[in-house]
Amino acid sequence: MDAKLGLPDTVTQTAPLPTLHFVASDRPEAREACQRLQDRYGIVPLKDADIIVALGGDGFMLETLHTNLKMQKPVFGMNWGSVGFLMNDYCEDNLPERLAEADRTILHPLQMDAWVESGQVHSGLAINEVSLLRQTRQTAKLRVSINDKVRLEELTCDGCLVATPAGSTAYNLSAHGPIIPLDAPSLALTPISAFRPRRWRGALLSHTAKVRFDVLEADKRPVSATADNFEVRRVHRVEVRERRDISLTMMFDAGRTYEERVLAEQFAG
Repeated sequence: MDAKLGLPDTVTQTAPLPTLHFVASDRPEAREACQRLQDRYGIVPLKDADIIVALGGDGFMLETLHTNLKMQKPVFGMNWGSVGFLMNDYCEDNLPERLAEADRTILHPLQMDAWVESGQVHSGLAINEVSLLRQTRQTAKLRVSINDKVRLEELTCDGCLVATPAGSTAYNLSAHGPIIPLDAPSLALTPISAFRPRRWRGALLSHTAKVRFDVLEADKRPVSATADNFEVRRVHRVEVRERRDISLTMMFDAGRTYEERVLAEQFAG
């Protein structure tokens, strides 16, 4: 007790509220909601923000994470889109409390290096997946190597992809690939409409795996390679690996973690 002031020796102080930067998709309703949140909670420039609050769908969350690759600030998404698997429910009330209690999940993107016929290499980062797709009516023919060892001499298919755990519920799931919990140190290697080997359904790989695709008969059967929204046409070779040196943080409401959503998706009717 401070005898002079009559106060306790220790005073409990409330932690300062995080500074927020709000972003929204082009959807008018999302922009209107964004303005209401800014008016209510304030806004700071992106460089000064503790947390980014993104309003939109899963596509906009992916866009926000890409624009945040250098600053690597935590992102809390609220659903104002057609798909919101990566988003929290939209609610304007109690946002500071939700952020204080939110669970955080770390994502690591994939590095894609794609070589074209001239020998030039084009590189991009993918938060969801790196995908190879045939460019014409003819099927693609790919040689697949893992850690410098050939595992498939010839995969005849529409394409093939490598998905992160975050991307396992996107294109990978549509291609009948496995759903991977975010904390699993794994990648999904999933064929797209495989014709030969007919029974091959893909593989689960360690997150340390280095995947190489060699395009066979590249002139006759051209193939494109895409890292999320970055595309390279007429590739001859593509290498994919995880970038552990880049960490992106997504925030989910307490009790509504990504892992819980993954489980719910797998047991959905």
